[in-house]
Formats: sequence, structure tokens, C-alpha cells
Amino acid sequence: MSGFLRRHWLLLLLLIPAIVLRVLTWLAYRPALLYIDSFRYIDNLHALRADQLDPIGYDLVLRPLLAVGGLAWVAAVQHAGGILIAVGVYALVLRLGGRPWVAALAAAPVLLDAYQLQIEQNLMSEVVFEAVLLGLLWVLLGRGAPGWKRAGIAGLLVGFAVLVRLIGISLALPLLVYLVVAGGAWRHWAGWRRAGVGLLGILVVVVPYSARVHSETGKWGLTGPSGNMLYGRTAAVADCANLHLTPELQVFCPAEPRETRLVDNYTHADLDPNWPGPLPPGADKAALAHQFAIEVLKAQPGDVAGAVLNDFAKSFAWTREQDPTDVPLDRWQFQLTYPQWADQSLIDLVTLQNDGVVASVDEPLAALLRDYQLNGGYVPGAVLGIGALLGLLTVFRRKRPLDAARAGALLASTSGLVLLFASAVFQFSWRYQIPALVLLPLAGALGFTTLTSASRKRLGAFPDDVDTGALDDFRGRHPELRMSSLVVVIAAYNEAGGIGGVLEKMPDECLGLPVDVLVVVDGGTDDTAAIAEDHGAYVCVAPRNRGQGAALRLGYHLAAESGAEYIVTTDADGQYDNSELEALAGPVVDGTADFVTGSRRLGHEEADSRVRWLGVRVFAVLASVLTRRRITDTSFGFRAMRADLACSVPLNEPQYQSSELLLGITARGSRVVELPMSMRLRKAGKSKKGGSVVYGANYARVMTGTWWRGYVLRRGRTPRGVKTSA
Repeated sequence: MSGFLRRHWLLLLLLIPAIVLRVLTWLAYRPALLYIDSFRYIDNLHALRADQLDPIGYDLVLRPLLAVGGLAWVAAVQHAGGILIAVGVYALVLRLGGRPWVAALAAAPVLLDAYQLQIEQNLMSEVVFEAVLLGLLWVLLGRGAPGWKRAGIAGLLVGFAVLVRLIGISLALPLLVYLVVAGGAWRHWAGWRRAGVGLLGILVVVVPYSARVHSETGKWGLTGPSGNMLYGRTAAVADCANLHLTPELQVFCPAEPRETRLVDNYTHADLDPNWPGPLPPGADKAALAHQFAIEVLKAQPGDVAGAVLNDFAKSFAWTREQDPTDVPLDRWQFQLTYPQWADQSLIDLVTLQNDGVVASVDEPLAALLRDYQLNGGYVPGAVLGIGALLGLLTVFRRKRPLDAARAGALLASTSGLVLLFASAVFQFSWRYQIPALVLLPLAGALGFTTLTSASRKRLGAFPDDVDTGALDDFRGRHPELRMSSLVVVIAAYNEAGGIGGVLEKMPDECLGLPVDVLVVVDGGTDDTAAIAEDHGAYVCVAPRNRGQGAALRLGYHLAAESGAEYIVTTDADGQYDNSELEALAGPVVDGTADFVTGSRRLGHEEADSRVRWLGVRVFAVLASVLTRRRITDTSFGFRAMRADLACSVPLNEPQYQSSELLLGITARGSRVVELPMSMRLRKAGKSKKGGSVVYGANYARVMTGTWWRGYVLRRGRTPRGVKTSA
């Protein structure tokens, strides 16, 4: 039990406020909230007619729920569903290799977002739609690449999603693409066969329902009304004064100024029998509205596209803002009085029939929920955008075929973005962002997992088996060795082309102290070790490659046990200027600093990549924020430090170690100094860092993880009152 609590503590902690908020919501608005669509669902509950504005998917779920209990029961079930959806997101991230804290952050939006809470209290289809989305992801990702059976089930789920919310049809595109490419099958018929089965699953649901709509309305479609989506979008931007329209089409021009036109009013204008005004006898309003939309598209394609893209961009705004042309935001906010989306007599009739009570609001609880919602109790759209970006960035991983986490990241991010874009094509409403609470945080969690997977294996405590083997070999070749008090440690992996030049330019003396050089060969396969020995360096050879961080940690301990008081690190590729050694080591040797690092930003830099140039600055800002001290360069490899300090800081990262050491030392309260230094282009070999995106993600992971351990959990901190200087 204790192991379970330790592993899932963050999720369990988040569940407490999530449950409390849902109980408060359920008690504040009794028996449930009824929106405009709610009355249509209730009206069609038993007849299940296909000629309505909303398809019958939600009614198929609502009907048995109301057979068991009333509206309050439905709201309670939807709140429980919200909790279960969040837990399902958490479990899926774990299933695909994510760490518990990452999975918990992915579940947090559904757990704590106030707009999610409000929609759960409504008789609305969103929670069922979210559940279908999660089920779709589990079917496709939960057990590796899907076969034809799971492809068919996924198609059926998308088909049902369409019946819950019409926008679900947009999921067909990411589903079919995924079925083709999953498991690297796009080059073979297997992927295309899977996609065919998935498409068949969608059609099995959608085609019969469309046929039923046809039988009841005489028109093929998925909804009874003709659906004025295209008219609504074009009417909102139509510049009627400059359009050359026939008298019949001129009637469809809105009278309101463009800056005040609400897309929603025109999209559903066909529900008004008096719309759009006088027409010739026998005129087909739907056909004329469509023709009007086509004329606007021809004349103003840029205006229509700009309006759609602008609405799509709103989903990623940091705050909730009310645009005059949007569906009013307060529809999805907690109110102090019961929302009047129908006559009070109709509201009371519905609640009395189902629950035996009239609709009511507990004002103090409603005020508490409203304050929570309006004062930051929601997920900023920018956070969802970051989740989508992390998911999309996994496309730059060169690994083939798609691994589970990467496949999930791409599927969730594309599905979420497609849903948001398709909704923006229709119209913008903050309600349409709610399904993204399931998809985009999950995409971000899986994207982060994928991008940092290369460095997830941490080193064991020093010395591990590799360290022991390397130390035994070194001691056998150099029994009872005493090195100088100043030792330069160089980690090298297949650096035969550059190590010689670095060692030739290494000074023999610095600040009156002899300089010894210790090269730690990290399981290399070339002549690095022999070349280093030929140039007078001590060489320690690790039996296998683990990473620069592992090699440097081994070097720190070996140098310290061999008599070093001061350690300097530099790279084997010739990027740093050995003539600056005296300036670098001076503050440590004279006792005015514990750790000195060079800074290319304060000195001179020859950058080989604009991305890395930017990364240096971004991570410097992040480090400065985390440590609350000015840091200009976190990854400069030319550093000097006290040997005992280098050995006392917990170092667990086999790679991306520079920020781990820097933040670990600052967390201990040590005296850290940055000096202007030079960084040149590599003289030989090539970087072992990998792609910029992957390297950056891993570097950020190590930096934030070290900060969490050192500053928040305070692991490895020097106790207060312990002196850190020599």
C-alpha cells in the first residue's frame, strides 16, 4: 500500500480538490443546469427522432440514466465520469511509458478546470464525447499497434462520436492516417487494410443514421435542419455593399454591421420561420443560403479564411476573453442565479417531472465556484498549445517505427488540433475547447515522455559496476598515484581527431600549481585513449559508453581520491581556450569562489546553430527564474570547482549533466561565479548531443528535475550553518 501511495501521490493529491469541487458544484445548482440544447435532448428522449438539430447519441446515454434517477443523478454520473476520464488519461500516460508526475499533470486539466465542472453539471453531451475520445485512444494505443479488429472498433467509436456531437466527424482524418502509419505499416497493405476497416466502422454507424435522417426529412445528412454552417460563417464577414448579388440572394445579407455580427445567429437562422425575409413563391431557402455563401467565398476568400484562423487562434489565448462576435462566454461560467435559457415555467416543469423540485441555486456555493473560475481556475489556452506543440515535435524523432508514446503524442495532438480547427470553421465558442482538455494535455505528456526518453535512465549511486571496473583498471596501471592539486578532467567518447590538439595546448602550470590532465574515455571504440596517453595525460577507460555525465562523475571522484583539491573541466573537441585556464581557476584557488563557470554570452561565441544559440538563452532565463539569481550560460563546459564540492553534489544524469551540476551546486548555497570566456566551433569530430529538439527537451527535464530535488524537496542541500568554502 505504501508503494502505491508513493507512486501515485500526486494524482491522489489532485483528486481531493477535484472531488470537493464537484460536490460543491452538484450542491450549488439543483437538480442540474439546463442549457438550450438540454431541452431539445429531453424533448427527443423517447421518440429519438432523427429530424432534430442534435443527433441522438447523447439521448441514447441520457435515456437509461433518467430511467434510474432524475436530473441530479445524471449530473452526479457526469461528475463521476469526469473523474474517471481524468484517471483514464493518467493510466494511459503510464501505460505508454510516462512517469507518474507527468501523467498526473496530464490529468489535472480535466480534474480541476472550472469550465469542465460547469459542463458536467449541465445536461450536455460534452462528457460523453470526452469519454468516447478517451476510449478511442485506449483502443488504438493501449495494446500496441492495432490490428484489424481494434481498427474496426475505433471506427465504430468515431461513428458514435458523430452521433454525440457532429464535430466528431473530423476525427475520421487523424484516425485513418494513424491506422495507415501505426507500426510502420504504411509501406505495406496491412496499414491500408486497417484504415479500410476503420472507415467501414465509421460508415456502419453514419450511413444508416444518414438514411434515417433522409427517411424523416427527405434530405441526406446527419441532422434534421439543413445546417447553415457555411452560411453562418460567410454571412458574418459578407461585405454586401460590394457584392454583386441577385435580388433573391440580397435578402440573405445581414443588416447588422460586420463588427457586431454573431456567427451563431446566422448558423441557426433557419430555425426561424421568418428568416431571411420575403422570397419568391416556392424558393428553396437552404439552396439560396448555400448559393449566397458560395458567392461570398468567391469574392472574399481571404476574409473567410482570416475569420476561421482568428477563431482557431483564440483557443490558445492565455486568458478567457469575450469577443463581441463570439458566443457569450458567460454561458459556460458559474452564475449566482439559475440561467434562464427557457421560460421559468418550462424549467420548473422539467425539474419537477424528473426530480420533484424546482430549479434552485445555493448562492454562497455558486459565488465560491464563480470566484474560483474567474480567478484562474481554468487551463489557459496557451498551456493547451504547449501540449499540442510537444506532441507535434515528436515527429522530429528519427526512430522507426513509431513507438507507443510517440504514436500517442502525434495522434492526440493532431486529433485535438483537428477538433479545434473544425470547430473554428463552424464558429468559436469556449465550449468547443473542452474536448481539448482530454487530448492536448495527454499529447503534451506523451510528447515530453518521447522527447526525454533518451535520458530517462539515471545513474546508480557512485560507484556502480562500470565505475568500479574503470577504477580497478586505473589503479592497477597507476598504483598509489598522487596527482597535482589542480587536475583538468576531460570526458571523451571517440574524440581521436581532437583530443591531441587540446592536450598539446594545455599549460603545464597554472597559478603556480602543476597541471595534471585526467581523460576519462567513455567506452570509446577509437584511439582516443592511446593518443591521450601519448600526450602525457592520465587515462581512465570505462568499459562501456554511458554518457558525458557518467564520465565526468567518474573523473571527479578519481581526481579527488588521487589528491586533487581543484578540478577544471573542459571538452575534448577544442571549443574552449586553454589560455583562459588561469582566469577560470583563479577565484577557486584563491578561495573567493567555490565554483566558476565560463559564459559565452559574457565573452565570445562562435555559434554553429541558430537553434542552439537560442537554446542557450532560453535555458539561461529558465535557470535564472528557478534559482532566483542571474545566470547567463548553463551549459558552458569550461568550469573550475573545489574537488570536494564536485564529489558531494548528487549527480545522477548520464547525459545533459551540465545543468544538473550547476543547479545542484547553487542549491547548496555555494559561491558561484560566471566569467566571460570564449567558445569556438569544434575543431574535430561531431556533436554527440543529437537533434536540437530532443536535446532541448532532455535538458529542460534535467534542469527542472534538479531544481525540484534541490530547491523544493531539498535533497542534497548543505544543512544551514555548514560552511561551503574551502
